[in-house]
Amino acid sequence: MSGNKVSNIKFSPVDMEARKALTFKAGDTVSVLSKILDEKTDKKRDAKKKDAKKDEASKFRLQAFEGIVLARKHGGEIGATFTVRKIASGVGVERIFPLYSPLIDKIEITKKSRARRSKLYYIRTKAVKDVRSKMRSVTNQEEEGEKVEEPAKEEATKVAE
Repeated sequence: MSGNKVSNIKFSPVDMEARKALTFKAGDTVSVLSKILDEKTDKKRDAKKKDAKKDEASKFRLQAFEGIVLARKHGGEIGATFTVRKIASGVGVERIFPLYSPLIDKIEITKKSRARRSKLYYIRTKAVKDVRSKMRSVTNQEEEGEKVEEPAKEEATKVAE
């Protein structure tokens, strides 16, 4: 027997080489499809049936999370993570995904961009500043609109007299 045989034992359901080959970086927009345990609970079931249900094969559904990559940490090692930020209903939401997690079904790079920094944490405060400036500009426009309407009303009353 030769001791140089390489075994093809697969330790993880994740295609490690494909994940390692992903070349997204901070600033890119990615769509992450993660597996979420789909629990449908019926109130009519008793506790014994629920315990039996947990032993059965669990059903998963895919949930998409698309946003900008703020940071990618720990390079290509097994504990590598990346942070994705998106705006949902006007609120900033961030999630940290493990790169080699079996609960991540697919990582799609939807948009490539060039960033001069490796970590884009300043986007958090930049987003707040942008929202505040938009709020100021909207309130300023509304105030100007009210000022313009008031003299027009006065002229209309003079014409009526």
